[in-house]
This record gives sequence, C-alpha cells and structure tokens, in this order.
Amino acid sequence: MAAHAVTPLTICRLRRGVPLHHSRRLLAVAAAAPEAPAPPPAISQSPPSPVPPRKGYFPKRGETVELTCEALAFKGKGVCKVAGSTFVLLCDGALPGERLVARVSRLRRGAFAEAAKLRTLEPHHDAVEAPCPLAADCGGCKTQTLAYAAQIRHKHLQVRDLLVNFGKFDPKRMESSEPDAILKPIVPCDEIFRYRNKMEFSFGTKRWVQKELKGKDEEVGVKQETNETDGYALGLHAPGFFDKVLHVQKCFLQSEPADKVLAVVQETWMDPAVGLTPYDVHKHVGFLKHLMIRTGRNVSTGTPEVMVNFVTPCYKPDLLMPLVDKITKIPEVVSIINNVNSSVGNTSVGEQEYTLYGKPNITEMLRGLTFQISANSFFQTNTKQADVLYKLIEDSAGLKGDGSEIVLDLFCGTGTIGLTLARRAKHVYGYEVVPEAIADARKNAKLNGIDNATFVQGDLNKINESFGKEFPKPDIIISDPNRPGMHMKLIKWLLEVKAPRIVYVSCNPATCARDLDYLCHGVEEKDLRGFYDLKSVIPVDMFPHTPHIECVCLLELR
Repeated sequence: MAAHAVTPLTICRLRRGVPLHHSRRLLAVAAAAPEAPAPPPAISQSPPSPVPPRKGYFPKRGETVELTCEALAFKGKGVCKVAGSTFVLLCDGALPGERLVARVSRLRRGAFAEAAKLRTLEPHHDAVEAPCPLAADCGGCKTQTLAYAAQIRHKHLQVRDLLVNFGKFDPKRMESSEPDAILKPIVPCDEIFRYRNKMEFSFGTKRWVQKELKGKDEEVGVKQETNETDGYALGLHAPGFFDKVLHVQKCFLQSEPADKVLAVVQETWMDPAVGLTPYDVHKHVGFLKHLMIRTGRNVSTGTPEVMVNFVTPCYKPDLLMPLVDKITKIPEVVSIINNVNSSVGNTSVGEQEYTLYGKPNITEMLRGLTFQISANSFFQTNTKQADVLYKLIEDSAGLKGDGSEIVLDLFCGTGTIGLTLARRAKHVYGYEVVPEAIADARKNAKLNGIDNATFVQGDLNKINESFGKEFPKPDIIISDPNRPGMHMKLIKWLLEVKAPRIVYVSCNPATCARDLDYLCHGVEEKDLRGFYDLKSVIPVDMFPHTPHIECVCLLELR
C-alpha cells in the first residue's frame, strides 16, 4: 500500500477524528519533536547517487535522495519531497525553492521522515548571503540565508495554516485582505541583527568542526585532537548534541559590547598559564561550565550596561580573577557574577550566586518602566521588540483607563506585562510558578512605585477548586504560557470564570491554535463548551533568522 503523505500541518487535520491522547502525540510530532543527530556517514567519501522516484515511494533510513523544498514547517524545518512522490521529508537547513541532496535520518511511524542535508544542487528562492560565517553550522539562525521579507512571509503562513488546520478556524477569516480578518499582518522586527540582550555560551571539551573544514560531502564530526586543548571550545552546542560545542568568536545576535566580552574571554581562558579547564559533561571534571552575557541600559544615561555571569561547579574566585581583571577593562561591564551549580546537569542556574565585580543587577527600560535584571531573571530577550509586543498586548486588552478593571496576569514571570497595565487598572494579580521570578516582580513593582499589583507564586498546571477565590472576578485575563501552552485544568477554569476578554500571548503557534480551539469551540472529549470568539491574532517576529514566532490573540466572551 502506498504511504500517505502527511506534513506537520496536515497532521493537524487528523485531530478531529482521533482520541485526545492520540491528538497530543500528533501535535508533539508536528511542533515539538526533539532534534535527532544524523546517522553515521557512508564509508565512501561521497554519497551514493540519489534514488530515483517511484510510485508509492517510501524512504529507508540511510537512503540518499534528491529533494525539493516546498515550504517551511514550524521549528524551521524544510518541507521537502522527492520528485514524482507526495511523501514528505522534513529537512533542517532546507529553504523553500531549494533543490538538495539529503540522507534520510529518521522515520516517523510512516507519516513522514526526517532527513539530513548533504549539499545544495540549486539555491532557494530569495537567497541572500549570510553575514555570519557560522550560520550553516550553528543552528541558532536557521534562516539567515533567506531574505528577511521571505522569512516573515513564511512565518505568517505558518500561523495561518495552524489556525485553520489545527484551530479549526474559517480560512476566509484568516485573509489579511478582508476588513474583518482575524489574522493581522505579521509585525516585522526593525533590527534583524544585534537584537538579543542575553546570550548563553557553553564551555566544552569536544569542539565541533565547521562543514567547510571537512572533506567534501562528509558528515560533520569531532576534530581529531593533537594536543589536549585542541578540542576545547567556547560557543554554542552543535544542533542535536549536548556534548559538542561550536567555537564562536563573535555572535551577530548579541550587542557589540557583549561581543567585546566574548572576544576577551576567548583570548584568555585557554592560555595554559591561566590554568582553566572546561567542564567535561561525561567525566564531570573541569571548572568552566557556561558564560552568560546580558546587556541592559543605564536608566539615567541610556548607555549600555553589561553583566557577565560565569557558571562553575564550585566556588573558586581566584581561578576567575585573570578573566575578571581583563573583562573589567571594558567600560560597559558593570557586573561580573559567579553562579555555582554543582549538579551534573546542563543548567546555568546556580545554587549559590556571588558578585565578583560591580553590582548584582543591571537595569532596563520597557514601556516607561524600570526593571532590575539579575543573572537568573527572566526578561524578554529582544528589548526593543518587546516594547512593540507589550504595546500590542495593551491595545488588545482595551483597558478603559479609569482604574475600574481587574487584570489577571497568568504566567506573569517577573511581572513585566502586568506592571505595564497596572497604571490603567484597578488591580493586577499575577501568578507564576518560579519563586525567584515572583520575588523579582515584587521588586519591580516597588521600584516603579506601583502598589496595585499582587504577585503570587503558584503552579498554574496544578490548580484546584479554590483557585480564583483569593481575587475578584477578572475583567481581563492575560495568559502568556510557555511552549507547551495551557493545561486542561486552566482551560476548564477559564471557561467557567468567563472573563469578558482574554489576551493570549503565545511563543508557540501550534499549542496556541490548540488552546484557541478549546476556548472558542470547546473540548468534546471533556464535555466542555466554548464561550469565546476569536477577534484577532497578530503575529510578531521577535527573533529574526530563527523559526520562533510570537502571537498576540484577543478573545471576547460571546
């Protein structure tokens, strides 16, 4: 029997006829499947000739095929097909219009396959030259070789397809040319480089080698060491690997002062006289785990403030002093922190925190408010575009401005959204599971002289019947969940409390479409009825050259 062609978007259509637990599995395949390393290369130095297409084509793992990329799926993978076949292969690094040779790396239960790109035969549409020499290997900027106008066009189409196929909304209402269209034009980012205020780099004992430094068509691997330090690296993890690090000298996404810090660290840390070693994730030995660089602004002068955070398995400040002495010569550096994390995991959050130089916080301005940012604070990574995003949230919330309305800020983080709305509300109640974030939210409220905001630590995935009794019925609910979206318990509570307006802020259009479907159309399996109309969805590009998409969605009670 011929295999059925199923893309991550058409997978969504299957949800209507399958039980809920199968639906979640399909969603996971479409939007949250983990990256998988490619299989070992063939023994020959060049890949075998691509397999010609045939009727009822079904790929085999390790097979080399010629593909044409037709679109981008969520997470930035190219939706590719073999000529003459309808079977879909998802290929990282493939962009619309490109012809390429790839090796089949993984089969997904017969629904579709994943492939590893080997070489380009014909460039894609809207091709541009990537300014970063590491773009092909890093994985952080998957679409840097795609013109920015094309990037946002494809992101807009992804949101539209997910709302139609997964959210079950009328496709005619998604057209931006219609006056009452639900889906609004995507908001582009004015600055497509140097927009990140935070970058986290890892130290490693296994250096990832760039593709152009390898033999022709050879899979990327680990450099053969001649000396102990030849394999050392400071940079970003190679896609799909927790133990291999791509050495990075500069990053076009972070601020220029942050690049100065990275350059100084790179010049110093591998000097044998300094005596520093990277942490080995296999042997659990070594000292340097992570380097985190954050950039804020001095609220008085507007000049950049840089915080440098070293994550180590133990507290040995004397070992870091050679680095500290050189970094402090950079005028923008106002804070150097040492987070100590003794666990064998890969987290950068420390069990103890020590200030090695300067102050323990930096500051940033957002929507006219001042925020203190500590080493482990959550703060929107693109400050300028966050200002645009929060303005859209404020406009969607539609506060009267007379101080009569109650705002409930779910997944409030450090309180940034709720605090920007507090000036026009009667009271804001914020909920967040991370206690450190709640502590920062309270500090930020005090810092800005806001006394009509209450922040509560609590897990919104584990709410019970008592939830909602400690605050008045909200007039407006802001929900900004993380990538998995909202738990069914919270969905049920929202459908029971029936707030007049909900502003749903999403960083994952797939789970966003699912939750909007539940709130508007109900959940048949749970015998829940939907009570909301979807009024608008505004996609926002917060992170150019990446597959990430933010959406601001307005729902109104029927």
